[in-house]
Amino acid sequence: MAYFGQVLTAMVTPFNEDGAVNYAVAEKLAAHLVDHGSDALVVCGTTGESPTLSWDEEYQLFKTVQQAVAGRAKVVAGTGSNSTHEAVEATRKASHLGLDGTLQVVPYYNKPPQEGLYQHFRAIAQAVPDLPLMLYNVPGRTSQNLAVETVVKLAEIPNIMAIKEASGSLDQASQIRAATPEEFAIYSGDDSLTLPLLAVGGTGVVSVASHLVGDQIRQMIQAFESGQVKQATQIHLQLMPLFKALFATTNPIPVKVALALKGWQVGGVRPPLCPPSADVKQVLEQVLHELA
Repeated sequence: MAYFGQVLTAMVTPFNEDGAVNYAVAEKLAAHLVDHGSDALVVCGTTGESPTLSWDEEYQLFKTVQQAVAGRAKVVAGTGSNSTHEAVEATRKASHLGLDGTLQVVPYYNKPPQEGLYQHFRAIAQAVPDLPLMLYNVPGRTSQNLAVETVVKLAEIPNIMAIKEASGSLDQASQIRAATPEEFAIYSGDDSLTLPLLAVGGTGVVSVASHLVGDQIRQMIQAFESGQVKQATQIHLQLMPLFKALFATTNPIPVKVALALKGWQVGGVRPPLCPPSADVKQVLEQVLHELA
């Protein structure tokens, strides 16, 4: 199995009513996710609302989740930034906690050219050479696509071991697979594309839906890998309404609503995110009821 595993949950950050991070719920949720299919937890990524967390909050979350899973699953720290210096410093600091890896998003807003992206990720990898690194390509949020050629060059760096590919392009994922070593892991950044990505040589998923259906996602991947493609397809189609409902508005707004419907006190989202419309909540209620 790949170093990071197959089912990675991009974990939400629970908040209290006053908006402070609820570390106690984070601890319980982390343990629950590992009990229900997760090989690794990605902490303080997009789903974890990293843009509105302070670095101090992030480090405390890294420590809290690490203690909660206690070697039963890997903990991957979201320490990316659109400042190379800041990403290097945050990654160095996180490495002292003994975490299992780091997720590095494509720099956002400043839109560096491909050479700038290569130098950015290379600098982070070389600053902490013993810490495995996962690239995170999500052009819908960053405005810049990490080109196949750049990924291929970065994959030559020993501790750059994987990519979370959220471009939505199976063509791009296929091209990366064809041009990188077999041990370089490709993860779907979209739940709805997990099964198709497996078919073109993908490894697994960095999932939002696994907060709710982690066991089923694991079953789908295992079914595909054992040649039971029809069974994998059945699970995929059964989960598709949930995959779509969780992205009816900006992530992680819907998944926090869904978790609340399941009894988890994860709180709301931090501004400038906002609560969803009544329609979004109604659809989630219906989808979760049908899956129950």
